[in-house]
Amino acid sequence: MNRKYTKEQYLNLVEKMKEKIPNLTLSTDIIVGFPGETDEEFEDTLDVVKKVKFEQVYMFIYSRRVGTPGDKMENQIPEEIKHKRFDKLKELVESQIEENNQKYVGTIQKVLVEGTSKNNEAMLTGRTDSNKVVIFEGDKSLIGNIVELEIVSEHMWYLKGETLGTV
Repeated sequence: MNRKYTKEQYLNLVEKMKEKIPNLTLSTDIIVGFPGETDEEFEDTLDVVKKVKFEQVYMFIYSRRVGTPGDKMENQIPEEIKHKRFDKLKELVESQIEENNQKYVGTIQKVLVEGTSKNNEAMLTGRTDSNKVVIFEGDKSLIGNIVELEIVSEHMWYLKGETLGTV
């Protein structure tokens, strides 16, 4: 996809950043099945995900768009292979999410309160400075404020917190 760096250069940069910023969290976007993607390149992607342990991974299956350079490329990846690769990546990412989320349980986090939960009007939702979604009980007057929460449990796509107060 026209990257100007190697896997090794990327991993070295991540290592340097994590040395300088111990609590650094990273997120990434990954497109699976771009034309010409080899099995080896896909395995390299999995290896990077394993080593970096991204806080969040936004995953997509490449789809052709008429008029784009990718649409004109040879070596289009068959849909079946794209879906198998996506499922393998998704399984890896989901296995890492629980491990990543566990490190938050029992910690105090500053959370920017964004609004009410889209799944439960009685709950509020916000984000940590590492962009983790946290849901918690609280008064709607907290919306727009930063609050301190104790993280009491982790779930696949969010954390659950209890209010300690405003910052």
